[in-house]
Amino acid sequence: MKFVDEARITVEAGKGGNGCLSFRREKFIPKGGPDGGDGGDGGSVYLEANDSINTLVDYRYTRRHRAQNGQGGASRNCTGAKGEDIVLPVPVGTTAIDEDTGETLGDLTAIGQRLMVARGGFHGLGNTRYKSSTNQAPRQTKPGQEGESRNLKLELKVLADVGLLGLPNAGKSTFIRSVSAARPKVADYPFTTLVPNLGVVSIEQHRSFVIADIPGLIEGASEGAGLGVRFLKHLVRTHLLLHIVDMAPPDGADPAECARTIIDELEYFSPGLVKRDRWLILNKLDLLPEDERQAACQDVLDKLDWQGPVYQIAAINKDGTFPLSCDIMEYIEERRLRAEQDEEFAAQIEREREVVEEEARERIEELEERHRAERAAIRAASNDNDDDDDYDVEVVYLNE
Repeated sequence: MKFVDEARITVEAGKGGNGCLSFRREKFIPKGGPDGGDGGDGGSVYLEANDSINTLVDYRYTRRHRAQNGQGGASRNCTGAKGEDIVLPVPVGTTAIDEDTGETLGDLTAIGQRLMVARGGFHGLGNTRYKSSTNQAPRQTKPGQEGESRNLKLELKVLADVGLLGLPNAGKSTFIRSVSAARPKVADYPFTTLVPNLGVVSIEQHRSFVIADIPGLIEGASEGAGLGVRFLKHLVRTHLLLHIVDMAPPDGADPAECARTIIDELEYFSPGLVKRDRWLILNKLDLLPEDERQAACQDVLDKLDWQGPVYQIAAINKDGTFPLSCDIMEYIEERRLRAEQDEEFAAQIEREREVVEEEARERIEELEERHRAERAAIRAASNDNDDDDDYDVEVVYLNE
């Protein structure tokens, strides 16, 4: 199934049914009075988080969704039937945004969670509602209200505790294979990872965390090079970033420069994301001579002026991966416990997440706008070439 993490749809709630104008007319009852019933409410549109789907691909092809209208009222004080609601299943981790106002309507982060994105119209009133001692034969009714209509942008961000960063072939997929049951593609060429992969790392029973592997970045990714930075938004909800560095690049590049490339691209994409806790993971040490490993690692730390946590591993052999996983588990548990006990800390985490989400959204929209302008310029240039007289052929008919 194709992985799609963005979709634009239009949702329309149902119109409320009109009230009925009617008077009771029965044999042997000379003064029946009004008996017009109310209409039914229009159906609403909901989004529901569903764990059986993991992509928004269906909404790329079906873009308009409309709930049922409420039925009109009837005589004998009969109320019209309510319009049926429609429930649109979306992956867990989906954010709904009103495209016209830019308002974030809500996040669906738990299985079964529902979010109303368009409210159905209120029902109309029948003439029975207007009867009184001074108005015993009302001919007044009220029509049903129109339902809400919205243009929505759906954004999917995978829910993970830990995110992996690094250049292509840095060993991110190998790492996630070594610590979890996930089996992403691994090969000896760049960009084997084309979509985010999730893996569950179990330390022991009832102690686990989720790790996300996104496609690798290259220099110029923030300008659209390679696969660009559009997958970086999947790291917005993570608590910790693991920056994986290839200590033995096949092209002989300097590992410190490779690490600096990722840091620069990350900072350009979202300054808030750079401030998130990040650990440096020096990978593929098994490819270096044993007597050169410490010197090579220290050289990277000195050039980066790195002050944070550092781990030395060989993911393909699972060397050093278990202690790293245990430390990650302790970090996540301590962070969760502090958030539960300290409301201010929890609010700070939420504010930081909102800032990073906004930065990511603005950056991606800026890149999309630039790409649209470039495509428009290419089309305009193509049309100008079509009008070039150099390719015109003049046909002259001669009478012989």
